[in-house]
Amino acid sequence: MSVHVQREAAAIRETWLGKALSTRPAGRPAAEAAISGLYRLIGLPPPRFHWVSSPAKGLATVPPGTRAWESIDRLTEWPVPRRLSTLAATLRHELDARLRPRGRPFDQIVRRTTYFPLQRSVTSTLVPPLNAAHESPVHRRTWYDTLSVAWIAEYDALRRAAGAVFTGEQRRLLALWTAATTSCGWWWPREDTCVVSERPVALHTEVWGENGEVRPHREDGPAVRYADGWDLHAWHGMPVPAWVITDPSVRRIADEPNVEVRRCAIEHMGWPAYVDQAGLRLVATAPDPGNPGCELRLYDMRAGTRVLLAVNGSQERDGHRRRYGLTVPAFDDPIAAAGWTYGLSAEHYSLLQRRT
Repeated sequence: MSVHVQREAAAIRETWLGKALSTRPAGRPAAEAAISGLYRLIGLPPPRFHWVSSPAKGLATVPPGTRAWESIDRLTEWPVPRRLSTLAATLRHELDARLRPRGRPFDQIVRRTTYFPLQRSVTSTLVPPLNAAHESPVHRRTWYDTLSVAWIAEYDALRRAAGAVFTGEQRRLLALWTAATTSCGWWWPREDTCVVSERPVALHTEVWGENGEVRPHREDGPAVRYADGWDLHAWHGMPVPAWVITDPSVRRIADEPNVEVRRCAIEHMGWPAYVDQAGLRLVATAPDPGNPGCELRLYDMRAGTRVLLAVNGSQERDGHRRRYGLTVPAFDDPIAAAGWTYGLSAEHYSLLQRRT
């Protein structure tokens, strides 16, 4: 029975993931009706709607009549997002209260299968464009978490897969939040005006987690793109400058201060190509005792550091083993360098049967 519930919850999760990552044009009438309904629930009349083509435009848009304290850098102080977040939190508390007395055995299974994977996918895929558009880091745990489909999907799965029973009014409120979060992109509710973003027109992802979590990734162009041309490049979930994807080079890598961006650029070039083009001097090679049949290669890099090339002990989803490089101190022995990355001595690393 628990396996059946988990499978059904996983299928529901995939449906909600499709809604969260949709690239179809926004359903403007449905979005405006749902958001207006939420405004009414906190005692406000429906707002004027100002539609924009991307989050970047949404954050830069200052509707006529905007009050000084409704500037985007003070989003956490806006009263309407706070009141709407409280509305959602109250609904969640009431739904949890209906579940708690029965001690339902499948609730935690459903939550692990739906809420957490969806929240990780939204955080990995839809939040990076917000971070790129915001001048300051996004406060994900306030307003933007309220707009995540993860919490709504959780209760949908609890109802459909685990048999939870909610009242008609609770289902009506969930339907309002569902329409408000799945009919459009991000939105920013001021007292009189609500700025609403269209969805992206292109979104490229890869599966990276055990429960179907996805993250943005594209090897030959922007991973996320909006109709107005605003975009975001990403390499295996890491937002990167466009050159990392379009034109990685040894010179640009050398000039890049961010170590993670450098790593992504080198991976995109391929470590063998980078080693060759950068003219790195080979210090030593050795069979990898932690990965039989593979070789460790130690190169002299720069400024008293070296790079160790190794092969991943586990396969990627496509069946291949990824070659990767690790910056290490100025070792002369590849085995000592490999051991250092695990906090082991060369002697202890050489005794490993197989690493992962």
